[in-house]
Amino acid sequence: MHRVPDDLRHRPFARAEALASGLPRGVLAGPQFRRVHHGVYRHRDLELGFDDRVAAARLALPPGAVTTGLTRLQQLGIDRGPRAPLHFVLEGDHHLALDGVFLHRTVKMPPHDGDHATVEAAYVAYCADARALEAVTMGCELLRRRDLDVRLLEDLLAGERWRRGVPETAYVLPMLDDRYRSVPEAELLAYVVASGLPVPDVNRTVALTDGTVLSPDQWFETHGVAVEYEGSQHQEDRGQYNADIDRYAAYRRNGVSYVQVTKERMRSPRATVRAVHRALLAGGYEGQAPDFGVAWHALQRPLRELVRHRPVPRGE
Repeated sequence: MHRVPDDLRHRPFARAEALASGLPRGVLAGPQFRRVHHGVYRHRDLELGFDDRVAAARLALPPGAVTTGLTRLQQLGIDRGPRAPLHFVLEGDHHLALDGVFLHRTVKMPPHDGDHATVEAAYVAYCADARALEAVTMGCELLRRRDLDVRLLEDLLAGERWRRGVPETAYVLPMLDDRYRSVPEAELLAYVVASGLPVPDVNRTVALTDGTVLSPDQWFETHGVAVEYEGSQHQEDRGQYNADIDRYAAYRRNGVSYVQVTKERMRSPRATVRAVHRALLAGGYEGQAPDFGVAWHALQRPLRELVRHRPVPRGE
């Protein structure tokens, strides 16, 4: 059995590189290796992670292909959406089918650094196929992390109106906000607003009657209601867990009504919104009940459907 260079055991590689390292051609067809794409292989002991699959795709794609859309955004460390297919973009009329890879073709490459589309360009590509709620929460997360430059995004939308995803991105842009501390917080607010309930303040600093200062995820000033989203870290991090106990004790001590929303409760958005509504009623709210109609269902619709009757006018 031929000795495999250590470097080729830990990453995908091209056939030409293996041959240049001294491995005979027939060895690649043997039991030590697995074919990933045409001309691209891995050692049998290597389980391909996300970065490895991106690297393998690069080896199989024509020069000039860059990551875009959800794949590019996931490369930033955002754990949202499916990991397959991988999204790349390439200029020209290339017809190439790779397992687990979607190659977008374009007449002009989006802004990129040679390996990746810019975050702004990748977000535009992402919005082309995203549902409204997905696009809002992704955009809010990018802003919160300071990965997305709104000025550059607006320049791209204005300068390349023909590009796929531009109308969808323009539709969702006014809904983006950087005040959220997590993606689930942005998702929760989108549901509250879509239901027709009052729009709360987000992460606003609030001084309670006894002087305690807190910043609830959502704060309904008129009705004295706080809404807090608790992710898994609120249970796993003992420091956070104890801080939560103190925070809710402060709410009770000052007569502030609050709604605790967990990951599990968010699996039923309607029930969560109804819980917020009940708390508002207890605070004297006399407005409409939650409306789970057009605006609510629009959150789950693809953006392309929402903008179908709103084409970007030429010449503007």
